[in-house]
Amino acid sequence: MQKLLDILASGIHDAKNQLFIAESLISDAEKRHSIDLAEARYALESAANRMSRMLTSYRVMRHESRLSLLPVIVSDLCAEIALDQRNHLAHRNLALDVECTTDEAWPLDRDLVIDMLNNAVQNAGRHARQRIRLTAEQQGEMLVFKVDDDGPGFANLPPPRGTGLLLAAELARMHVRRGHCGSLTLSNGSPLGGARFELRLP
Repeated sequence: MQKLLDILASGIHDAKNQLFIAESLISDAEKRHSIDLAEARYALESAANRMSRMLTSYRVMRHESRLSLLPVIVSDLCAEIALDQRNHLAHRNLALDVECTTDEAWPLDRDLVIDMLNNAVQNAGRHARQRIRLTAEQQGEMLVFKVDDDGPGFANLPPPRGTGLLLAAELARMHVRRGHCGSLTLSNGSPLGGARFELRLP
């Protein structure tokens, strides 16, 4: 099994490199023909970045590297996600509201958490009608991120989990502090009427 996983990881690495080449070709085509292919570039960049994070996650899961738990200003992290998603969501006529009620610095793996939340916002964007909301708040000894949307919600609960969600759930559990571990849950009943992604980190 481990050999198979190594082969899959190698394939992901090769595919990521091909996506970077494709992004470069699209950029050249934009310049030569004066056309706007920003959404195509965004899709390729997102896929390449996602693959990079999956490789990082794979190395962590194999214990070849550790989570990089460093203090991160929570409001800055939320602002970065809003900036990452702004153009893509605007292209789809979707609004992203960000409500961060803490300015605390929190120990977490910044790159992996940003990847999880960006992925959650992108997934919400596939189903939202008009609005998505990202919130961050401290609840006792836990930092809680929520991504809500005003879409139809999950048809079935628990929803089927793909590779990305399974990895995210495991990486959340690997955030351990003061006897608590992180968690990831998906549910309906969002205040916006749709689905909710909830990431809790100790």
